[in-house]
Amino acid sequence: MTTGSAKQSGPDPHPGTGSGSATGRLTDQAPADPGASDEQLATQPIGYWSGLAHRAVTRHLRDAMARFDVTQPQYWVLNGVSGGAGAPSREELVGRLTPLADGPHEIARVVDQLLHRGWLRADGGQRLHLTEAGEAARVRVRRLVTELRAEVHEGIGDQEYVAALKVLRRMVANVEGAGPDAPDGSPATAVSRPGPRLPG
Repeated sequence: MTTGSAKQSGPDPHPGTGSGSATGRLTDQAPADPGASDEQLATQPIGYWSGLAHRAVTRHLRDAMARFDVTQPQYWVLNGVSGGAGAPSREELVGRLTPLADGPHEIARVVDQLLHRGWLRADGGQRLHLTEAGEAARVRVRRLVTELRAEVHEGIGDQEYVAALKVLRRMVANVEGAGPDAPDGSPATAVSRPGPRLPG
């Protein structure tokens, strides 16, 4: 016979609504609040904060690039032509970079812009190459991007950055159905897309 007032343990009748992560339960979600304190961050929606970071970093990057008379998609294309093992065709470049773009036709338009500008040239097999002017522009903008990345990462160590990306990567895998047991032991397998490295 047992005595005392201890509550018998059992299944949580409301999984996912607990008040702390130490028990394996999720904290309740509160409305998005840009002024949330550190103690309140566990209740904040990821969609709001990831979107806020994306918009702020992208705006900062594109505003800085505009002073060099170049756009972010143009920089993607310059890197995409420069960084491969061989010269890509227009179709290959469009297929590789369109997941990063704002629409299905943006990269093809950028290729035309850079051909007209003299930063790209097409050979007899319609493979794309950087001209001397295009390579000079790519190097110039690359220096800018490196400086901007340092600004964005001010006060953030590599371990913190990697931990944040792992959390985001796992959340993407969770909602896209990859689950935790990807073939290489990482949820990134189902969600990674090749592309140029961007400041973040």
